[in-house]
Amino acid sequence: MQSSHEDYVGRVETAEDVAAAGPYRRLAALLDHADWPWAPGVAPNLGHWLNFLPLARQSDIGADGHPKRGGFLPPVALPRRMWAGSRTRFLAPMPLEAPIRRRSQILSVEDKVGRSGRMTFVAVRHEIFAADALVRTEDQDVVYREDPGPAAPAEAEAEPRPIPGEVLRLVLADETLLFRYSALTFNAHRIHYDRPYAQGVEGYPGLVVHGPLAATLLLDAFERTRPQACVTGFDFRAERPLFAGDPAALVLVGEASDSADLAVYDSRGRRTLVATARLG
Repeated sequence: MQSSHEDYVGRVETAEDVAAAGPYRRLAALLDHADWPWAPGVAPNLGHWLNFLPLARQSDIGADGHPKRGGFLPPVALPRRMWAGSRTRFLAPMPLEAPIRRRSQILSVEDKVGRSGRMTFVAVRHEIFAADALVRTEDQDVVYREDPGPAAPAEAEAEPRPIPGEVLRLVLADETLLFRYSALTFNAHRIHYDRPYAQGVEGYPGLVVHGPLAATLLLDAFERTRPQACVTGFDFRAERPLFAGDPAALVLVGEASDSADLAVYDSRGRRTLVATARLG
């Protein structure tokens, strides 16, 4: 299906920042580390998610807590916006306190119709430079969806399922964790902290755990248990929401010499996020 926003394909945006240690130290505290857990002098593998944060003025924030539509991304009218997944490559260390620059380009805009209704997928490539060196690339998928509406059927409760693989860590993403991560990433999307909005407007049964937070917890759990592993890339895809207060299992599903298959499962054994750590 041809998108009405295809003229946005190829659009480029650049941003500048500094790989400051302070936000990464706060990330380490959020992940419950007592000290700096990563290689000295360089940013953590997913640390760039704490950089290049949105700078929308308060008057430019929309009803959902996101910046109002338009600007770099196409002004898709569908109300629910989610970070659906990413494929990141760590090409070189990103030195602490170094000036960094990000070049972003829209690769595609595609409209689809699925079981949940109309959807629009926007693919964005980010390239991050420290000085003149390309240190990271990330292909990010953003999906826009329809609201489920009051007539949407509730999901039937299923019997708990066994979790496959090695459980690396059990975590409880409660309201405090979600609040701290929203603050750390300057993310005001209301589904992560405003329960009446999440339930009454976007139709969720509770507060939604950020997809990047779940992905960060998962990679952190892998790096804790495999400290000698050289992670050269990380791919993740969100499959279903994980909700605040639901204990989650961070799981190593399988392992090979060049990759590790990972997943997040909710308390009923339903997979919410799938990932692959690429190993050097």
